[in-house]
Amino acid sequence: MSSDFAAPVAGLLRAVFIPAVLAVSLTAAPAWAQDDAPAPAAEAAEQAAPAEPVSPDTVLATVGGEEITEGDLVLAAEELTQELQSIPADQRRGFLLTVIIDMKLMASAARADGLAESDDFTRRMAYLEDQALRRAFFNSIVETQVTEEAIQAAYDEQVAEFSPEPEVRARHILVPTEEEANEIRAEIEGGREFADAASEYGTDGTRANGGDLGYFSTGMMVPEFEQAAMALEIGELSQPVQSQFGFHLIYLEDRRLSEAPPLEEVRQQVAQQVLYESYEAAIDDIKSGVEIEIDDADLAAQVEAQGGI
Repeated sequence: MSSDFAAPVAGLLRAVFIPAVLAVSLTAAPAWAQDDAPAPAAEAAEQAAPAEPVSPDTVLATVGGEEITEGDLVLAAEELTQELQSIPADQRRGFLLTVIIDMKLMASAARADGLAESDDFTRRMAYLEDQALRRAFFNSIVETQVTEEAIQAAYDEQVAEFSPEPEVRARHILVPTEEEANEIRAEIEGGREFADAASEYGTDGTRANGGDLGYFSTGMMVPEFEQAAMALEIGELSQPVQSQFGFHLIYLEDRRLSEAPPLEEVRQQVAQQVLYESYEAAIDDIKSGVEIEIDDADLAAQVEAQGGI
């Protein structure tokens, strides 16, 4: 796969914030925006779901007259992803409901003790409200900007910039000594199939498939090996080549120019890039005209370096 498609989009914000929110926001995203393996929060939501679809407003229990709904269970599952991993699948809904019941009881007791009026609680509530609204804003970007058309357009743009590189397909046999390599080479020169010899004599994981390394391009192998492989003609067998791993015999099977991977192979990466660029554009838009002041000069410099102001 070309590095044009596999390279991560730069930016600390994406490295820290987006993956954390993405796990939740992609729960409701279209199928093309998701990996085959569900994100942890998406998996947690599935684990909390009943066998048959149920409205999130469905009441599951009441605590002191206060209702607990199906939607509350889903929210709890998102919050308790790690804890759910240690709970048997058939007991997870009961576990989540128990947690929420305890939470409701303790919240009621805290209100009775006046804790809801404390400064600490007020600050925490304000923070949690902002956090929830940030997530809702982010989800709105997923739903409105990360479309099939946007993904296709981003993919087409990257394909247009793709530069084909020479690739070779080779097999190899790795052995500890040059003497062994020469003895095996003599067998192959005498008519033995390279793949058979690799299966018998190879000392690395490729022996299981006859020494097949697949296609590779410059920079993917150790220099000594790469130089020797790239210099071979199709169907040619190398002399023993020494590397840090031992001695290799290399057989060149094919040469070609690399091609851009099909969209289906890189859909998730492209979707995430579209998401990131849409997020950045939205943040830049709402940030414009808003005055941001940070009194501490060192702290201001750190935030500026990370694109916060």
